[in-house]
Amino acid sequence: MQQYRMYIDGRWVESLSGEWFESSNPYTGLPWARIPRGNGADVDCAVAAAARALQDPAWRGLTASGRGELLRRLGDALADRADFLAGIEVRDNGKLYAEMRAQTHYLRQWYYYYGGLADKIEGAVIPTDKAGHFNYTRHEPVGVVAAIIPWNSPLLLASWKLAPALAAGNTVVFKPSEYTSASLLEFARIVERVGFPPGVLNVVTGFGAEVGAPLVEHPQVAKVAFTGSDQTGRQIYQAAARGMKRVTMELGGKSPNIVFADARQDNAVKGVISGIFAASGQTCVAGSRLLVQRAIHDEFVDKLLAFARHARLGDPMSPDTQVGPVTNLPQLEKILGYIDIARAEGADCLLGGGRPDTPGLEQGWFVEPTIFAGVHNRMRIAREEVFGPVLSIIPFEDEEEAVAIANDSPYGLAAGIWTEDLRRALTLPDRLEAGTVWVNTYRTMSYLTPFGGFKQSGLGKESGQDSLREYLKVKSVWLSTTEDVPDPFVIR
Repeated sequence: MQQYRMYIDGRWVESLSGEWFESSNPYTGLPWARIPRGNGADVDCAVAAAARALQDPAWRGLTASGRGELLRRLGDALADRADFLAGIEVRDNGKLYAEMRAQTHYLRQWYYYYGGLADKIEGAVIPTDKAGHFNYTRHEPVGVVAAIIPWNSPLLLASWKLAPALAAGNTVVFKPSEYTSASLLEFARIVERVGFPPGVLNVVTGFGAEVGAPLVEHPQVAKVAFTGSDQTGRQIYQAAARGMKRVTMELGGKSPNIVFADARQDNAVKGVISGIFAASGQTCVAGSRLLVQRAIHDEFVDKLLAFARHARLGDPMSPDTQVGPVTNLPQLEKILGYIDIARAEGADCLLGGGRPDTPGLEQGWFVEPTIFAGVHNRMRIAREEVFGPVLSIIPFEDEEEAVAIANDSPYGLAAGIWTEDLRRALTLPDRLEAGTVWVNTYRTMSYLTPFGGFKQSGLGKESGQDSLREYLKVKSVWLSTTEDVPDPFVIR
């Protein structure tokens, strides 16, 4: 069994308690790695290292162009190790190798992009109405950043945080999911080889109550960047508020994927499949509510079922596999629980609805691609995030009803629209309460484009230039050019 160590202050260390926990392969259900079980004492060491690095001339004295050069070198190094990192992620989270390989090969772009932006962080000279005064602004790093990432796409979501944070001059302490810590520790090896100063990046592994909570509450942490469930997000937001910390939060979703009667149905079917069964439905943007116009409802559902029932479950490392296992046993039980809830609510299970009986999959944490019809928007299956391969079909009559159903949700992360009507394609996104709206596509993302949700789906943006601003604070500087100080008892 492979044994890992945490990365703190440029050193590979065991937890101060000497405790470990196991990480399991979702395909086999068997443990494959031992991970240090950190606690508050390890958090203290990591945050102290990050705080020192923030003031160390090796990092603080580095020019913005120098930071950008390090980030670009990191991008090159990631490209060289992309296949290896993809294999680690598959072993840890069970996603398809084809998907994880596409992600790990794309990671470099975040470091190239923010490496290029690092020396484009500019203040301004402010025209002032105060005679004899000169005013300018400068943008500075916020400080030590606590970055907490989930288990579904660890390296991708870590890069969304790390690249802009480092470009802005911050230092970072990562807490990966206890289910998928290995890939971020392997990533830290690459950061070390590239030559970032000690303490700029730190990784503390462990459980939420033992590592996540003390990290969020640490007085030297200035900002928390979190991706995960809305329940955990609310707890982190409350803790961060007590310390007046900045937050960026990308939380859950219950995204509507809306198919109109004029849509190209074959393309829409593929878009629906991509939205809910790719990555076994373990994506925050999962199009888990399928809204279908009544005029084509039966026809479209038949096409969808014909496509979905042939989805191939199997070894995520195999190029023939289309649906892999879910990442961990608690998530498997949660998904199966929601399937039971849907049946109890009266939804009609058209496909799947349990664990597969396919030979060779018995030990893995698999759930069949599952489709429910007869769903209305007040059911729990239509309102709560399942985070698995479970689709709810809801019919609608016209555009007004589609918008009403789509927006009737506590979430607002993403939405999809399938239509050939140009007017609708241009105007409907304005009416949908979602941070990302896709038209005739789904799950398309780029380092160039801001990503983040509305309502209970989060705060702030990741990727694009908007993300860089999340890791900067603005300072205003006044200079007097007058020879004499005026009346000190009167505001100037």
